[in-house]
Amino acid sequence: MARTPKPLPPLDWLQPRVRLARVLTLIAFLALLLALAVWYLQIVDLHGARPWVILGVQAVPLLLLAPGILLGSARVHAWLCYVINLYFIQGVVTAFEPGRLTFGLVEALLSSVVFCAALLYTRWRFQLERRLAGEA
Repeated sequence: MARTPKPLPPLDWLQPRVRLARVLTLIAFLALLLALAVWYLQIVDLHGARPWVILGVQAVPLLLLAPGILLGSARVHAWLCYVINLYFIQGVVTAFEPGRLTFGLVEALLSSVVFCAALLYTRWRFQLERRLAGEA
């Protein structure tokens, strides 16, 4: 049995959602980078470790994806959904450490928002591109 393809949403439904998902992704992405920077450079005691090195190791995966995120690439947003899971896991683990509950919850929450917004952006952007290409 051949499946009939599900119809694509109309343009006037897709375009505002693509913009909203992109804005939410950018805001949460930058907020996560800022939270990591503030945490490692100002708040946490690293017991003699260099904070810039620790921050660099933490931020490299996000910074590798940053150009594509800023340009609005749907494929990079899809990759971000994979990478951001590392930060969610780290946030949950950090929340169970004594005295680090707040940062752990902030990191887990921001990474969840980034994941959901990037996932929706990817889906809606590909649907929008198919709609603009003439598919009905």
